[in-house]
Amino acid sequence: MPPKKEINMQIGERIKEACLSAGATQERLAEKINVSVQYVSDLERGKVGTSIPTLIKICRALHTSSDFLLFGKKDESEELQAAESLLAA
Repeated sequence: MPPKKEINMQIGERIKEACLSAGATQERLAEKINVSVQYVSDLERGKVGTSIPTLIKICRALHTSSDFLLFGKKDESEELQAAESLLAA
């Protein structure tokens, strides 16, 4: 088996994080984006990469940005909310 690519592992970790945040299971995500549960599992583990069209479907299904999945960048509104909550404390 070829070694996992670092980028696939990073994206997979972020997909898993986005699923948890959205309260979605692998089964539910697979159903929403019309792929197998095994494919979602492989994505989360960094075993496989994804196409741009599938990445777009994942973003829509999980209500997250491609910037987050690809680069780990949080939505600016989330960052603003976090900063505001720190200031309010």
